[in-house]
This record gives sequence, C-alpha cells and structure tokens, in this order.
Amino acid sequence: MGLPSLLLLAALSAFPPDAEIHKILADRIDVQKQADAIVVGVIDSSGRRVVAHGGVDGDTLFEIGSATKVFTSLLLADAVQRGEVALTDPVSKFLPAGVRVPERGGKKITLADLATHTSGLPSLPANFAPKDLSNPYADYTVQQLYDFLSHYELQRDIGARFEYSNLGVGLLGHALALRAKMSYEALVRTRILEPLKMKSTTITLSDAQKKRLVAGHDPSGGIAKNWDFPTLAGAGALRSSANDLLDFLSAELGFTKSPLASAMSAQLATRRPSGNPILEIALGWLIFKTPSGQEIVWHNGGTGGYRSFIGFDPKKRAGVVVLSNRFTTAGVDDIGRHLLDPSSPLMEPAKVRKEIALDEKVLERYVGTYELAPTFAITITREGTHLFEQATGQPRFEIFAESERDFFLKVVDAQITFEVDAEGRVTGMVLHQNGQNAPGKRK
Repeated sequence: MGLPSLLLLAALSAFPPDAEIHKILADRIDVQKQADAIVVGVIDSSGRRVVAHGGVDGDTLFEIGSATKVFTSLLLADAVQRGEVALTDPVSKFLPAGVRVPERGGKKITLADLATHTSGLPSLPANFAPKDLSNPYADYTVQQLYDFLSHYELQRDIGARFEYSNLGVGLLGHALALRAKMSYEALVRTRILEPLKMKSTTITLSDAQKKRLVAGHDPSGGIAKNWDFPTLAGAGALRSSANDLLDFLSAELGFTKSPLASAMSAQLATRRPSGNPILEIALGWLIFKTPSGQEIVWHNGGTGGYRSFIGFDPKKRAGVVVLSNRFTTAGVDDIGRHLLDPSSPLMEPAKVRKEIALDEKVLERYVGTYELAPTFAITITREGTHLFEQATGQPRFEIFAESERDFFLKVVDAQITFEVDAEGRVTGMVLHQNGQNAPGKRK
C-alpha cells in the first residue's frame, strides 16, 4: 500500500511539517518575545500551507513595508513589456518639465537605476523631516520631492554602487504613476492585484479590511501607528495577507498562469552587483547565493509596527511568506531563509545584559547626532533618566547602560559604545551589530 495522501504530500514538500514551523513561531513569540503574532505561508509543488501563532491567520492583514518595492519594480517590468517605457529611459522623462533630476558625468538616472538601487540617490532625501516620527512618511509632499531632486548633487557616479534607497524606489513608483496617468494605488491594483486576484492587498483599507488588519507593535510592545505614504508609496505603502502573497508567489513560480509571467521573468533577468559576492540586485528583488549554489530570491520589509519577508527558490519552485506584527530590527528574515534553506540558521536569542542606572548629567553628555555614513546617522536624545537612539528612517528605540560608556538595545542584539577624547568630551560612537563595528563621528 502507498502512503495516505496527506502523508504523501508532506513527504514531497520542500518544507518541514506544520508542527515544526509552529514550534519556531512559538519560540520567537513566547520565549524570545520578538513578536506578538506571526503567520507563515509556504508553497511548492505539493501545495500551499499556512501556519500561524498569536491569534492571526492567512487572511489577517499586515503592513508589508519595503516588500512593496517588488510590486513597484514589477510595474516597471510590465510597462516595458507593454512598450510604454524602456529600462534605459531617464526618470526625468516622466516628471514635470520644471523638475531638475541630478546628473553626473554626462549620465542621467534611468528607471533601471532606480529599481536596482544604483541611482546614486541617498536612502532618504535631505529635506525628509517628519513632524510625527511614528508615521514618518505621512507629511512628505510631492513638492518637497521635486525641490530635493532639483537641488541635490550626486555624491557618486550613477550605476557605480549599490545603495539601498527608499527615495529611489518611491520616485520610481511616482514616475510610473505619472506615465500611466493614475495614482500609484490605482496602477498597482489595475496591473498586478486584479490580474492575480489579490483581493486583500491594498493601500487604502475598506471597512471590512480594517477589521482584518492586526494592530502593529513597536519594539517595546506598545501599539504602533500605521504608516502612510502619500508621495513615496512605491517604497512601502502596501498592506497584504499571507494568502494573497502566496497567490503572488504562485504566479512567480508558475503554478498559476498569469499575464505577468513575462514581466516577472524580466525582473530577474536584469541583475547588478551589490558589492557583496553572494548578493545580487535584480529589478526589485534581492538574490542571495548560498554556499551550495542555491539562489534565494527575496525581499523584506518593515514599518513602525510590522516586519515582513517574501522569498522563493526558482529551481525548487518553493516560496515562503512570513509576516509579523511587531517591529524589530532582526525581523523575520531568518525564519524565511531557514525554511527555504535549512542550512541557514535561525536567530539566536540575544545575550542577557545587565542594566545599570546612570546620572542624568552623564546621559546628557551623549545627546547629539552621530554620522556613520553620508546618508546614515544616529541621533541620541534624552528624557529624564532614559536615553534613546534613532537611526535615519527608523523608529526611535531606548538604549540601556551596562557601563558608563557602553549601552545596549533590547529590541535587537546591538550595542553602542560612546568614544571620548583625552579631555572627556564625547567625540563619537561605535555601533556593534551583526559582528560589525561601525564608527560614527559626532556632528
């Protein structure tokens, strides 16, 4: 006799049994306290499954943040297939005549440069100064975007280096929407969501969808505000569910016939180096090469209260979605990668560190901004006996002292050491994270 049908499906699956996946989620939520709820969706030739922990399911809605960038680049690839644009078109071609887009060395920023994060534009514009840090993109206007572009001078050659840019992909979505003469939301709905029958993916929620949106949480567990992207929607505005994103992966993997199949293939055909030999950047997708030669196509996302991961192995025809309703820097990437490649380890719990109390006068010495890169800085602020850090484009997190100059974060395994000169003046910091030590000078 053969195996019962359900056991046969499990035996043929590229993924572990539901109980094993659930154990990972329970450990992450109940033991490590890194989330309040997580849902995982897996799909391969044996079918699709959803495993969840924390009172959510496959139809629960989450903000997916930067995973939106995959959809923005798919809009680009589809527009190329339609003959509406070319990858080599300068983005200036689709903006109002009065907007000056920066150029360098006789080269113009193209649509492909934006989709591959090689435009030379920074992660965020210099005039990005949100009034409400808990919803940072909400008040950034189209006029501010145009003003920044018109006055910015590129710091490196176009195409010379990969530099992840929310600004760049947000600009790409804006330009494609202008070309199509409709809003970004209408464009993604008309050309991607409706053809793929993705009824739970949107920017503007209906009343029924609002009831299915799980509350997001900040790293300390407090309720986080939902994020709005009126201008840079292409960088991170979408909300979705595990079931909808499995529909998307079903089309990517060829299990579902789709009018977007050619555009999806074209996304992966265009590749540029990232500066890391095991990582390439395609149109919207990141492509990680494992030591065994396996290719994992993926993107992650994060807003003030959520983290997301979507990825697939084209050769194995296997895909994974992981959605969480708490923002932590570590996110859920390790879960997605581990399910796609079992040799990829799960995140280890952070080392237990002992917090000590410091006088307010000592804490005040560290208040200021520290520049770790031309477009990335960490700002330190104080409220009474509490010290906080906020990195460019990220939420604010409290840091805790374990010595007079050494501090740690509780939301992620990262530490900060403040540097002082011979006279005791604070001159800089060093960020310790993921085995790297990144110095930053005090501005």
